[in-house]
Amino acid sequence: MSAPSNVSAALTGERLMHARRVASIDVFRGLTMMVMIFVNELSGVHGLPWWTYHAHAQQDIMTYVDMVFPFFLFIVGMSMPLAVERRLELNPSQRALWRHIALRALGLIVLGLILANGEKVDSARMGISEAAWSLLGLAGAVLFWLAPNRDARFRNLYRGLRILGLLMLIAVFTIFRRTTAAGNVAWIDGSYPEILGLIGYTYLAVALLYVPTRRWPWMPLAWFAALTTLCALQTSHVLAIGRLPLYLWPFNSGAWASITMAGIVTSVILLGKDGSRTLRGRMWLALAFAIATLAAACLLAPLGISKIRATPTWCLASVGASVLAFLLLYWICDVQGKTAWAKFVEPAGENTLLTYLLPDIYYYLAALAGFAYLDNHFNMGSSGVIRAIVFTCLILLVSAGLTRTRIRLQL
Repeated sequence: MSAPSNVSAALTGERLMHARRVASIDVFRGLTMMVMIFVNELSGVHGLPWWTYHAHAQQDIMTYVDMVFPFFLFIVGMSMPLAVERRLELNPSQRALWRHIALRALGLIVLGLILANGEKVDSARMGISEAAWSLLGLAGAVLFWLAPNRDARFRNLYRGLRILGLLMLIAVFTIFRRTTAAGNVAWIDGSYPEILGLIGYTYLAVALLYVPTRRWPWMPLAWFAALTTLCALQTSHVLAIGRLPLYLWPFNSGAWASITMAGIVTSVILLGKDGSRTLRGRMWLALAFAIATLAAACLLAPLGISKIRATPTWCLASVGASVLAFLLLYWICDVQGKTAWAKFVEPAGENTLLTYLLPDIYYYLAALAGFAYLDNHFNMGSSGVIRAIVFTCLILLVSAGLTRTRIRLQL
């Protein structure tokens, strides 16, 4: 996004938030992706301080690592009002909008199930290794969701790749077999659909609340309060509805949906159509929302603070941090127009899904080739940290190269 010629003019009402693309959203998403790749690689490194890993379920603490997933959920919410508005401008059909929402959620769930079930492959029953099955599934996903080239000459090629990808996805789900703890043969385990699947279910749940009520700007805040209350009641064992399967109750305990809804609240405050507030007023209101969530996190601290247990304090503290981080990026990238410093994460922010899958693709390729050197070396202390940094940079470089060659995934 280009900077306004006069920042003071922006502060008195310049409508830069209605430009075609909000730079800070892509930067926020890209930085979150970078940290996610780094901490995932760092999880296999030993001998580091406790705050460099996820906190355990029995611990009443949270680390910066525990905030990566909430940042993803938050930016999903930030993007939703803009995406819904843009889609309705192109096609005002409500049926088409809901079809898109359902297919997008389904796509994320399918990808999550592939990633979550790879390690459960029973090679003896299937005749294919864990790595080979996972790579086949991810390759099918890449082909099926590959963003098509706009050149009409390649239309049939992309249609063929899409059909091939769908056949590969059907194949991996058809042949999948695992063995349960009781020794029985079973199909796909949907109890934990990995991060992508959780985002898919949460995206669907929040859309069910937001889309029908989007004309009332105050409703996202009401939904956020309701979902936070649900989370508190679940955590205190007053309710047990969160035990239902996600395909029946995608809201789960309300924790993940509350974080995504907070992103919608922030988006409505900062980027909404209400022209009665200046940019300065919007930013102060967003800051007040962040402070209120942090204060509420302190009030609910007796319920514990834990990512694994998805406590309301974890949710609210993550929301407060997300809003503050986005406000800073919004001021730097969209108001001041300074985005050059973030070029290194730009591809990860714009081509997020493919960037997310690249580390897993590498891990499965390495397993298939029998390459285990890094598993046994550079996995202690500072050398492990350097390895994680180098790995993160390489993934970002590969992502940038693929993005430049117009290889993108589009759900």
